[in-house]
Amino acid sequence: MKMMSRFSKPRYFCSDAPRPWLFVGLGNPGDKYKGTRHNVGFEMIDVFAQSQGIAMDRVHCKAIFGQGFVDEVPVLLAKPQTYMNLSGESAGPLAAYYKLPLNQVLVFHDDMNLPCGVLRLNPNGGHGSHSGLKSVFYNFRGNREFPRLRIGIGRPPGQMDPKAYLLQKFNATAQGRIDAALQEGVDVLKLLLSKGLNESARRFYTEQKYKHLRLDTTAT
Repeated sequence: MKMMSRFSKPRYFCSDAPRPWLFVGLGNPGDKYKGTRHNVGFEMIDVFAQSQGIAMDRVHCKAIFGQGFVDEVPVLLAKPQTYMNLSGESAGPLAAYYKLPLNQVLVFHDDMNLPCGVLRLNPNGGHGSHSGLKSVFYNFRGNREFPRLRIGIGRPPGQMDPKAYLLQKFNATAQGRIDAALQEGVDVLKLLLSKGLNESARRFYTEQKYKHLRLDTTAT
């Protein structure tokens, strides 16, 4: 199969070959969780895969998996099927299998500390009490030097239990914001693959910096 032959491990590490990226979207498997706030990492993978014509048609290292090329850059896409709290049990083995440095592993996840529909691309950081990121940290042996795409979902209203909030689906207004954000995410990921992390993060921060002022910051 042509795509598989291009993805042979020696091809990755030829001196003239671009370094591969692994994109890992965090979420929970199954129809029960589809469309919930906690699953926007999965949605980002799906939207990017569809935009680039990459089939998510394999199971590898406990993840639904796809691979392809974006302008000659090898890209690996994964949606761990371990449930959120054990996401690292997939992300860690995937990074190890492909012998990737962690600065070439980008994790997509929901973030209650950002307004709904606002994105941030960060080169590293803490886990912010995110259960999926905690598992990734653990399986990366505590190494926090991996980039992440944070997808804002806003904070729960009033005294609502954050766990219940995460497992709710978006209403129509919030879903519209998320849909627009995911398309913006595709653009920044393509920029990342062509210009690198630092340049794409700098440009994207400028674009997103005042986005929250155009939105109602109360998640709905």
